[in-house]
Amino acid sequence: MLAGVEHIWKYFEADIPILEDVSFTVEEGERLGLVGVNGCGKTTLLSILTGKIGFDPTPGGDGAVNISRSCNVGYLEQNSGMESENTIGAELRKPFRELENEYKKITELTEQMQGLSGDELTRATEEYSRLSTHFEANDGYLIEVKINTVLNGMGFRGIDTERKISSLSGGERTRMALCKLLLEAPDLLILDEPTNHLDLESTMWLEGYLGDYKGAVLIVSHNRYFLDKLCTRILELEDRRLTSYRGNYSDFVRQKKANLERQEKLWNEQQQKIKELQFYIDKNRASATSAKQAKNKQHMLDRIVDEGVEKPKKPKKPPKIRLEYDIEPPKEVFEAKNIDITVGEGDKARTLIDSLSFEIRRGEKVGIIGPNGVGKSSILKTIQGINPHSHGTLRWAMNTKIAYFDQKNEQLDPRRTVIDEVHRRYPRMTDLEVRTLLGGVLLTGENVYKPVGVISGGEKTKLAFAIMMLKRGNVLILDEPTNHLDSMTCEVLEDALREFGGTMILVSHDRYLLNKIATRILEVSPEGVRSFEGNFDSYLEVKEAEREAEEAAKAADAAAKQREQKKLYRTREQRSADTKKKQQLKDAEARVEALEAEISALEEAISTPEIAADYQKLGEACARLETAKVELDEAMAEWMEAAG
Repeated sequence: MLAGVEHIWKYFEADIPILEDVSFTVEEGERLGLVGVNGCGKTTLLSILTGKIGFDPTPGGDGAVNISRSCNVGYLEQNSGMESENTIGAELRKPFRELENEYKKITELTEQMQGLSGDELTRATEEYSRLSTHFEANDGYLIEVKINTVLNGMGFRGIDTERKISSLSGGERTRMALCKLLLEAPDLLILDEPTNHLDLESTMWLEGYLGDYKGAVLIVSHNRYFLDKLCTRILELEDRRLTSYRGNYSDFVRQKKANLERQEKLWNEQQQKIKELQFYIDKNRASATSAKQAKNKQHMLDRIVDEGVEKPKKPKKPPKIRLEYDIEPPKEVFEAKNIDITVGEGDKARTLIDSLSFEIRRGEKVGIIGPNGVGKSSILKTIQGINPHSHGTLRWAMNTKIAYFDQKNEQLDPRRTVIDEVHRRYPRMTDLEVRTLLGGVLLTGENVYKPVGVISGGEKTKLAFAIMMLKRGNVLILDEPTNHLDSMTCEVLEDALREFGGTMILVSHDRYLLNKIATRILEVSPEGVRSFEGNFDSYLEVKEAEREAEEAAKAADAAAKQREQKKLYRTREQRSADTKKKQQLKDAEARVEALEAEISALEEAISTPEIAADYQKLGEACARLETAKVELDEAMAEWMEAAG
C-alpha cells in the first residue's frame, strides 16, 4: 500500500458531516478516479490525504491517514508550487536539482583528477564512478529532452523558457504546474481536474503519458472519456460515503446501476418478509399455544430490522430535457463553399481559416474538433451570420430552424431574472408554465428570481436548454454544452441529444459525448476541414491507421534512399579506403608468408647436430621460434580482418 485513509470523518459544522466513515487505499501502479457531484467533498478528501487539512475525531476513535515512508506524493492544485518571479526554465529544472548538482561534482572531479596521484586519485576515481553511474541511471543526460517533451505535449511548443511565471495566464500557470509535477514524477500523483485547461490534443497526450507512468495516479475529473481510458478503479463519493468500483468509468456506471437494482430487489423482498413476520406475531402473540413461536419470530424480525438490507437511497431527481421539432427540412440542410473564418474588426481583424467548405445532411450529428484557437466557435457563429465573412457562400435549406447553445451564454441577459429571461422570449406563457418548465431542469424556488448573472455556470446551461426546448429547432448548434454540468445532467443531456431526430452541429472537447452522439467528425485546422464518418473512436482508428501508413511509407522511403546511395559512384575517400584496405591485405599476406618461411627454417635449424650441440644457439633459436609463432597468429588475424 502506498497511501490511504481509514474511517475518516469531516464536519462542516459541529453536527453536519461532509465525510462519514470514509476509507480507501492506493496500491502501487493503480489508476484511481475519484468522482462525485460538485460540492460532495472530493477536494476536501484529497486535502486530508495530503495533510493540508486535518480530519475530525471519529466515533470509534480509529481514524487515520496512512502514507508509506517510501512514498513521495505530488498534488496538483491551481498555481501549485511555482514562484511567480522565477523563469519557466528555472521552475521546470527544480525537479532535477540533485542531478544537476551531481553533474557539477562530476565536472569538478574531472578537473581535480588531472593533478592527483596515489590514494587521492583512487578515492576521486571511485567517487567519480559512483556519481556517474547514478547520474546516467537517472537519465541525467536527458533532462532537456524530458523538459521539452512535457512542454510540447502540454501545448507549450516553442515557448521562451526565459519568460517569467508571472507573465502566464491563469490557465497557462495551471498547465505549467502540471508540467512541473510530471517532471517531478512522484510515487503517487494526485490530479484535481487536470484536463480543465487542456485542448483535445494535449488531453490525449496526457492520457498516453499517464498510461505509461510508473507510479500510482489518483484523478478527480468530470472528463468521463479520460477516466475510461486511464482508470483501473473508480471511487465514488456520494452522500458522505465512499464506494469503490473495479474497472473504468463505464464499468462503474454499469456496476452502480446493477448494485442499486439488486439492493432494491433485496429491500422489497425484505419488506415482504417483515410484513409476513409482523402478521404472524400480531396474530399469535396472545395465543397460549403459539406465543413461544411468536416470540422467536419477533427475535427474527428484530435482527432483520437491525442488520438487514438498508433502504436504497432515492436517486436524486434528474433534470428533464426533451428536444423536439415540428418541421422536417430538406435532405441537404447546409452548405458552405470557400468561406473565410475571421475574428475581430478593422485593423484588429484576423483570419483563422482562409477557405472553408463543408456540407451537412438532414439527420446528421456532426462533431467539430480541433486545437484551441483554430476557430471552432467562430465557425458556428459565422455559419449563423453572427460573425461576417468576406468571401465564399453559405446556404441554409428552406424550413431550417436553428436552436443555438453558446458556451459563454452570451444569448442570455445577465441583468434579467431567470423567469424574466424566459418570459422575454415567450411572453404568452404564464408564470406557472414557465416555472413548470424551469422546475423540469431543476431551477426551482428563489433561484428563478435571481439575476442570470449571479447563477452558476451549470444553472445557466440548464436555463439555455430550457429555452432551446421551447424553440423546437430542427437544427441544433451546440458549443461546448457539457462544460459546467455534473455527470448526472451530462447523461440526461446525452440521452436527449441521442434521441433528437433532427440535425446537429456540435463543438466539444467531451469525447465521451462525441462518442455517444456524433455520426460524423469534422477535424478543423488552419488549412480547412477533413470529414470522418462515425463517432470519435472511429475517427481515432482512421488517424491511427494513417499514422501507421505514414511511418511505413517513411521507412520504405528511407530504405529506398539507402539502396540508391549504395548504387551511387563511390567517392574519392571510398576509393582511397578500398585502396588502403587492399594494400593492408597485401602486406598481411607478405608478412604471413615471411613468418611461415622463417618458422620452417628455424624448425630445420633446431634439428641439425650443430645447433643441438650448442646450448646458447639452441636457446636463441627456440625463443625466436616461439616469438615467430605469436607474430604469425597476429599476422593471420590482420589478414583475416583485411580480407573481411
